[in-house]
Amino acid sequence: MTEIKRPTWAISNPLMQQYYDTQWGIELHDERALFEMLCLETYQAGLSWQTVLNKRSAFEDAFHHYEIEQVAQMTETQIAPQLKNEKIIRNRLKLNATVNNARTIVKLHVAGRTFDDYIWQFVDYQPQRLVIQKDENLPAQTRLSVQVSKQMKKDGFKFVGPVTIYSYLLAVGVVNARLD
Repeated sequence: MTEIKRPTWAISNPLMQQYYDTQWGIELHDERALFEMLCLETYQAGLSWQTVLNKRSAFEDAFHHYEIEQVAQMTETQIAPQLKNEKIIRNRLKLNATVNNARTIVKLHVAGRTFDDYIWQFVDYQPQRLVIQKDENLPAQTRLSVQVSKQMKKDGFKFVGPVTIYSYLLAVGVVNARLD
């Protein structure tokens, strides 16, 4: 078995290591998982990824395990109690963005498109390789993330600025920055 090379952030604790080893930067095409990661990245804005991972399970419970159709049907009455749920990040804008983004994905489905196709079209369905050194800092955003962010906002997605989107593209393997 080949030893996994990890950046410093991925060895800070077992949860971060497991996330890096099994998810981060690995090409993802599952609709529900792509939606979940988009949601998690929006929750992370202004916070640490560790905080989001610690609350991931509670978010899954709060948002129907990120089943897109169910989340899209959530009402303000169903979201309101989550603002008091201490197990999650209680930011009204972020929680509302979750429901809005599910509804936007449903609109894609109605138009005959998948969210997978939508995200991967930006790179012609081929992951973009970014070769970095172990402790090299990644840029906060790129031309690609600016382009994707602008289009997503135009298409109705919320809380999808270029920094959040760059982190998302890295997380789902659209941009592959895993260490060799």
